[in-house]
Amino acid sequence: MAFPVMTTGLANSVVFGSYSNALDYLTQSQRSDRSQGKLATAAQIFTAGCFSGLVQVFVCAPIDLVKVRLQGQTTAERYRGPIHCVGVILREEGPRGLYRGGLALALRDVPCHGLYFLPYEVTRRALTETGKEPGTFAILIAGGVAGVTTWSFATPMDVVKARLQMSGAGGRVYTGVLHCMRVSVREEGVRVFFKGLLLNSLRAFPVNAVTFLSYERLMRLFCPPAT
Repeated sequence: MAFPVMTTGLANSVVFGSYSNALDYLTQSQRSDRSQGKLATAAQIFTAGCFSGLVQVFVCAPIDLVKVRLQGQTTAERYRGPIHCVGVILREEGPRGLYRGGLALALRDVPCHGLYFLPYEVTRRALTETGKEPGTFAILIAGGVAGVTTWSFATPMDVVKARLQMSGAGGRVYTGVLHCMRVSVREEGVRVFFKGLLLNSLRAFPVNAVTFLSYERLMRLFCPPAT
């Protein structure tokens, strides 16, 4: 657990930072302008979210790979910790090994980050009176809805991603995303792609509610609305 805890802040800073800057570019406005009524369109929000998903793949793919490898091993004989895991991967698979499952991660995160921010913005606006700043309740509910919505779409590719990442650590070997999907469906049926959906959804609501609340409060602190 130490490794995911230490890297969560980095992952979220990449996602929210790239999203905010992409939205500024697409709308040709600043966050303070949008808070005063110059709202971004659904297409702009979705596109900025997709961009943030793409950026975070390059940064977070190795982090996610190490996390999956450490969580997936049944003993401590192969990997003694995060640093040792990275060393083993580099020695056995080279630098490209750190991006094993990267395509599946991109297929999951690029569209799903668009779907992450879009329901958040829509729900938050629906729960906020026109001309007013969103309250804590609106942000928490919108963040929770965004998290559940995202994982509803992300879980199938998340299953594929995890299987590809484990294939280099003693797990079943797959030649790629399509091969993994075909084998999984043939052996376990379509339901295999929804393994963990309930657990992911139960976790996603409170985690993303707090994540968005923290983001909004910090942005108000460091980038207060113009008066």
